[in-house]
Amino acid sequence: MDRESLFLHADFRRLWAGDAISQVGTMVTMLAMPLLAVKVLHATPFQVGLLTTFEFLAFLVIGLPAGAWVDRMRRRNVMITADLGRVVSLGSVPVAAAFGVLTIWQLYVVVLLTGGLTVFFDVSYQSYLPFLVGRTRLVEGNAKLQGTQSVAQVAGPSVGGFLVQLIGAPYAIAADAASYLWSALWVGAIRRREPKPERAADANLVHEIREGVSFIAHHGILRSIAGCTATSNLWNAAGQPILIVLLARNLDLSAGLIGVLYSAAAVGGLVGALLAQRLAARIGQGPVIWLSVALSSPLAFVQPFLHRDWTLGLFVATQIAFYAGVVVYNITQVSFRQALCPERLLGRMNATMRFVVWGTMPIGGLLGGALGSTVGVRTTLFVTAAGGSLSFLWVYLSPLRRMRELATEPGRVQ
Repeated sequence: MDRESLFLHADFRRLWAGDAISQVGTMVTMLAMPLLAVKVLHATPFQVGLLTTFEFLAFLVIGLPAGAWVDRMRRRNVMITADLGRVVSLGSVPVAAAFGVLTIWQLYVVVLLTGGLTVFFDVSYQSYLPFLVGRTRLVEGNAKLQGTQSVAQVAGPSVGGFLVQLIGAPYAIAADAASYLWSALWVGAIRRREPKPERAADANLVHEIREGVSFIAHHGILRSIAGCTATSNLWNAAGQPILIVLLARNLDLSAGLIGVLYSAAAVGGLVGALLAQRLAARIGQGPVIWLSVALSSPLAFVQPFLHRDWTLGLFVATQIAFYAGVVVYNITQVSFRQALCPERLLGRMNATMRFVVWGTMPIGGLLGGALGSTVGVRTTLFVTAAGGSLSFLWVYLSPLRRMRELATEPGRVQ
C-alpha cells in the first residue's frame, strides 16, 4: 500500500473530498465576512482589523491545551465535532440578518467561536494524516491537500464575490456553513479507526503541554521555522484586512471584481503545490524553505500603490508568485514537522506550532487596524510589506540553509 498513489487510498479520498468543499466555503467567508463588515455594517478600519483579531484569538488562548486534549482523544471524532460546531456558528449569521438584528458584535462572537473550533480541527487534522496514510507518503498527501486548497483559493473568492453581489454577504456565509456539514459527513465515512490513545495514570495537562512546548523549544530547526512563520503571519494578518478596505472602500471595487482578483492570484497556490516536490528534490528541502519565503514576501510592496488602473493587473501577477511561494513553503515545512515528530506528541507539537505561528495573527489584526486608523491605509500596507520581507531571516540564519534532506524518521534530522 505504501507504494501506491494516494489516489487509490479510499480513506484518504474521503478525507480529501470533505476537505475540498469545506476549503471553498472557507474562502467564500474569508471574502464575505470583511465585505459584510465594510459594506453592510459600515465598519471602520480598526473594526475590520478586530475581526481578524477575534478570528485567530483562539489559537493564542487555547492553542496549547488543545494539543494535549487532542492527544487524549480519537482525532477523527474531534474533526467531526468541530465541523458540526462551525455549521451552527456560521449559520447564525444569515439567520440574524434575516431578522434584521445582525451587528458587528455578533460577527466578533461568530469568528471567535469558529476560530476555537478550527483550532481543534486543524490540530487533529495535521496529527491524523500520518496515521491515515503513513509517514512515507506525507509529502504526497500534503501536496494533494494543499493543491486542493489552492484550487479552492481560485474558486472560493470568485464564488464568494458573486454570491455577495447576488444574495448579499450574510447569505453568502451560509455556503460556508453548508461546506462544513459536507466535511463532517465525509470524515464520518472514513473506515479506518484510530486506537484509543493510551493515557498514563499520572497524566497531567500542564505536564503534557510542557512536553510539547519543550520538544519545539529544544529543537533549533523547529524554532527557526516557528519564528519565520509567526513573523510572516503577523504582518500578513495586519495587512490583509486593510487591503480589503483599500479595494472595497478607497478604490470602490465591486465584490465580484474583488473576488476575481483574489481568485486569479490564488492560481499561484496551485502552481506551488505542483512544484513543491520537484523543487525539494532538485535543490533540497532546506534551501526550498528559506528561498520560497525570501523571494515571495517582497512582492507585497505592490499593494500600497494600487489604483483603478493597470496596477490591478500587476497585483494579480505578484499575488500569483506570492501564493506559489507560500504553498511551497507550507508543504515542505509541514511535511518535515510531521515526519520528525513521534506519534504520541503529534497533537501537542502541531498545537504548539499553531499557538506560536497563528498566535501572532490576532496581534497582527489589532496592529493593522490601529495603523490603518492612524497613519492611513496605504502607509499601513507599506509597513506590513516591509515587516513580512524580513521573515525569511529566521530560517536563512539556521542550519536549514544547507540541508538537502530534513527528516527520515521521527527524532532524526540529517
